[in-house]
Amino acid sequence: MRHGVAHRKLGRVTEHRIALLRNQAQALLRHERIETTLPKAKELRPYVERLISVAKRSLVAQGTDEEKRLRRMTAERLVARDVADKKVVTKLFDTLAPRFVERPGGYTRLLKLGHRRGDAAEVAQIELVGSEYDPNAGTADAEGAAEQPKGLRGRARAAVKKLQDEGAAEGDEKPKRARKSAKKDE
Repeated sequence: MRHGVAHRKLGRVTEHRIALLRNQAQALLRHERIETTLPKAKELRPYVERLISVAKRSLVAQGTDEEKRLRRMTAERLVARDVADKKVVTKLFDTLAPRFVERPGGYTRLLKLGHRRGDAAEVAQIELVGSEYDPNAGTADAEGAAEQPKGLRGRARAAVKKLQDEGAAEGDEKPKRARKSAKKDE
């Protein structure tokens, strides 16, 4: 009987499982979204939410400035046991925890993505709530990204058109080829 047995083993020994959760928690807090198998994501969810709760509690602490500073330092040490990267810990306390101050829980979202092609494992995306995916966030010009030419010929045509446009912008009305053929006609 499985009385009181709460967590999945994930096919790993205890030390490996703890290291896996720490690494995935660090990646999730850094990138705010990761893709992994469904059982790993389900195990990662309470792990990360506990870290966020510890960071959040240090922000709503009451008392003098010295007491607040000590609470934050203690909370940072508790989180640093599980997250090795100091930049990620700083991001958690400075940007992520303030985002969730008003939220009573449920800081992560689990999205099932289907099955992986190689081994048919069920894949899921786990993300922090409030960091919804924007596919055009990385590009400066969303319209330009949709109109990019495909293939070698399309890129070559785009490069020629760009050079012609630059030449026209400099004051040349006609491209060089057109000027040569115009001279022959005269």
